[in-house]
Amino acid sequence: MKKRAFYILDVFAESKYAGNQLAVFRNAGDIPGAEMQQLAREINFSETTFILSDEPQPDGGFDVRIFTPREEVPFAGHPTLGTAHIIRNEILKGQADEVCLNLKVGQIPVTFGADGYGWMKQVEPVFGQQHSAKILAPVLGLEVDEIDPRFPIQEVSTGLPFFIVPLKSLAALKKAKVNLEKCYDLIEKTVAKGILVFCPETYEAGNDLSVRVFVDYYGVPEDPATGSGNGCLAGYLVKYRYFGKESINVRSEQGYEIGRPSLLLLKAEDKNGKIEIFVGGKSITVARGEF
Repeated sequence: MKKRAFYILDVFAESKYAGNQLAVFRNAGDIPGAEMQQLAREINFSETTFILSDEPQPDGGFDVRIFTPREEVPFAGHPTLGTAHIIRNEILKGQADEVCLNLKVGQIPVTFGADGYGWMKQVEPVFGQQHSAKILAPVLGLEVDEIDPRFPIQEVSTGLPFFIVPLKSLAALKKAKVNLEKCYDLIEKTVAKGILVFCPETYEAGNDLSVRVFVDYYGVPEDPATGSGNGCLAGYLVKYRYFGKESINVRSEQGYEIGRPSLLLLKAEDKNGKIEIFVGGKSITVARGEF
């Protein structure tokens, strides 16, 4: 394989060595998919992305493929945001305030503000099957009464489906530990493979929600910052009026339990039954080199 430029970033990070790690390869169009998968497994971050060309397509978007250590996925949040950051700053030399990524889920626009935050617009959420607390509690190592009964446990997707599980407290969130045998028995029959748990108590006083995401199925026991999962959560919060209104603008923290504190900004609004979702955060380039 010829030499490839690649970058390592921390995404949804307020400082270096926090947030979710991402590796991005440029001009990767001639790398076979099987080799992309090997590279993703070698790097072993939650995801690795491949920008197929430094030249945009006729639709203005850049073709990008996303791989976990185990398989290719049609969409993921922190890879979208981080890859857009590389396209904007390394390929377009900071000359664009909007970058479009052509992913398997469709074209996703990412806009950048003067404050350094990037915002991706996610596709409209799809609300799937609901599940009982009696089924999810043992999967998560929790008691049934630690799950908030006011809101449903539901599969939600904005391109990558997740179970959304509302918890009552930060103590329950910290306690959660996936029972892999029970988890695989559950997801064998469901569209969603990842589990997002959240609660209204937080580590940081300025934040609104604390989140954890478990994605063993994709080779990542716990993800430090999940843009796709938080996008699903944003849609869920609006649909069920978690904050008592049809729009949200909240700060979601994640990754504290695994030493990678992350901040995701969630904006969503129910417009006549259609939910519009934006997820924002910062990306920081921490290394670059050749593979």
